[in-house]
Amino acid sequence: MTENLPTTDDLTLEEKAALTSGADFWRTKPIERLGVPAIMMTDGPHGLRKQSGASDHLGLAESVPATCFPPAVALGSSFDPELAQRVGVALGTESAIEDVAVILGPGVNIKRSPLCGRNFEYFSEDPIVSGAMGAGLVRGIQSRGVGASLKHFAANNQETDRLRVSSDVDPRPLREIYLRGFQRVVEDAQPWTVMCAYNRINGVYASEDPWLLTSVLRGEWGFEGLVVSDWGAVNNRVVGLPAGLDLEMPSSGGRTDAELVAAVQEGSLDEVALDIAAGRVLDLIRKTANSRSADVLDVDAHHALAHEAASRSIVLLKNDGGMLPLAPSAKIAVVGAFAETPRYQGAGSSLINPTRLDAALDAIRELADGDVAFAPGFTLDGSGDAATLREEAVVAAAGSDATVLFLGLPAEEESEGFDREHIDLPAAQLALLDALLEAGANVVVVLSNGGVVALPFADRVPAILEGWLLGQAGGSATADVLFGVVNPSAKLTETIPLRLEDTPSFGYFPGEFGHVRYGEGIFVGYRGFDAKKTEVAFPFGHGLSYTSFAYSDAAASVSETGDVVVTATLTNTGEVAGREIVQVYTSLAESLVARAPRELKAFGTVQLDPGESRRVELVVRRGDLAYWDTRVDEWVVEGGEYTVEVAASSRDIRASTTVTLEGDAVRVPLSQNSSIGDLLENPVAGPVMREALKPMFGDDQGMLRMMASFPIGRLAAFPNAPVSTAQIEELLASANAAP
Repeated sequence: MTENLPTTDDLTLEEKAALTSGADFWRTKPIERLGVPAIMMTDGPHGLRKQSGASDHLGLAESVPATCFPPAVALGSSFDPELAQRVGVALGTESAIEDVAVILGPGVNIKRSPLCGRNFEYFSEDPIVSGAMGAGLVRGIQSRGVGASLKHFAANNQETDRLRVSSDVDPRPLREIYLRGFQRVVEDAQPWTVMCAYNRINGVYASEDPWLLTSVLRGEWGFEGLVVSDWGAVNNRVVGLPAGLDLEMPSSGGRTDAELVAAVQEGSLDEVALDIAAGRVLDLIRKTANSRSADVLDVDAHHALAHEAASRSIVLLKNDGGMLPLAPSAKIAVVGAFAETPRYQGAGSSLINPTRLDAALDAIRELADGDVAFAPGFTLDGSGDAATLREEAVVAAAGSDATVLFLGLPAEEESEGFDREHIDLPAAQLALLDALLEAGANVVVVLSNGGVVALPFADRVPAILEGWLLGQAGGSATADVLFGVVNPSAKLTETIPLRLEDTPSFGYFPGEFGHVRYGEGIFVGYRGFDAKKTEVAFPFGHGLSYTSFAYSDAAASVSETGDVVVTATLTNTGEVAGREIVQVYTSLAESLVARAPRELKAFGTVQLDPGESRRVELVVRRGDLAYWDTRVDEWVVEGGEYTVEVAASSRDIRASTTVTLEGDAVRVPLSQNSSIGDLLENPVAGPVMREALKPMFGDDQGMLRMMASFPIGRLAAFPNAPVSTAQIEELLASANAAP
């Protein structure tokens, strides 16, 4: 029984080493003489991928049927952590039924570039969205007694050379962009495991980084669980284990266990570190002791949830002239192979074997009153006669009131393991669209893609639905949105650019010779587009509805805890009920540090009937307003008057107000290398320096300004210097000692 599990004191050295690595691809090692069971981990994160037979060497063999929920690329667009939590509950339930102790997800890495082949597994280019949605999933999964695994920690933002590349990131973007989402999930939801990434961070493997795995994760954020390696991420386990790596997966066949034992015996590894790691494995086994469920999977209920989640994840990008929703009585043609053969998930380790699969074509035919013509228009593998397929599609669309054209990326163009080389749709699909438009078709475009694609036709079609990858119920959910059974409410969690060359990471991604420089700094995604005032196809946070909303009476105040409470009145000014995602952005004009023109700091959803008004309240956490101050290596909230914008997107500001915050006190130690300007700003050193500099500069403010960046220690070496080295040392000591 797991409640009677031994402690590490009961284990031999060899048993402790064995316990901290896998027995095979998915299971930990049991310690049979002490009754320690093995536990199973399997891939997620949008469905259970438990292999049905023996594990293969890559863990990619056929898996048991499971509900395929919308991947993070779609679910993130719901902007609804509560919906994510409900999906998490379902994932935890299915894991428990299959006797799975830990499901490997969610992934909260930032979408730094649209080229990343694994973007379909991640939520957003923004850390607040990523963190909130990830925390929702974790809470749901772990409510069923199953552990979540927060991944891929950290700065794992590309697939190119992913097992070796060094993500070279400056402290501010690392903290403010790439770690902030992980921090939110850890502090809000306490995942039972965190999965360290393959890559290096500033030259150090994530699996060997004590700063990352211990100082930050545990010391600063208070993580209480176990750190597991990504599968094959361990470079040197003897180095990694004392750094904070508790469990190596998959099995190394005993090789690295023996290395740990030898290191302890030789004195190069303190056995205390091994005790700590083995203890964490035992703790995980205890936590998951009651995870197994004798329930039978309710396939229908989970499919219904997958359908709801998919319908809440479809973004209406454009709807000129009220082209949508379609009338059931309209004469409708459907074109595009994706309508008949849906692409509903990404490729790689997250590939789910769905319990069922809805095709959009079938669902459209069920909702339409009359016959629905169909032509594939292209093939998913590029085979066949493209010209003939186009001609057949033009014929099928002739005379229709609306032609619903399904376009997207074939699975082989985006996957775990490699990055895309461009963001273009296949040429055959664009040629098909041109042919339909030239023939006079009234085209509604529906997209199926795991990463953003360029939309050069956006101004030539009246309506566009961004369908992402929607899981097994995506086909029926798409039909419901097309016909208005569901009013779309999703919004973009990443910017759709006009060109790849416009993206902030262009020119830096994916790096060279084992290093990728994050040269755009904090200006990732919409932050970079807005800072450079770059035109985009569709901005972050954008998404339309079949109704309209008015915003008014924005206000902001500081709570007793220091958080900013933002309120606004939202009114449904249209004729149908709808859900709006309200976004709060902040900015500080007179800042000491570089900042984006605006940053998302809070969001929420509100459902309103026609004509209904409601006062909406959103809370901006004080900590989310902080920047990372590299002078003192701490989070700092800068004081001043902040602009608070209540918005429908990052470029659709509906109401605005201001709030004044008291800043955090920052004491930067002065040294010989501090500038004259630094000393002049110091309350103790400043008056002394002004008097000392008068003989040299008098009241010449221009000269003082010119000399402000001059290191004070070098001034003493000047002829006729106004201060000596000894005087400077005395002044620095007095200033640093002051309270």
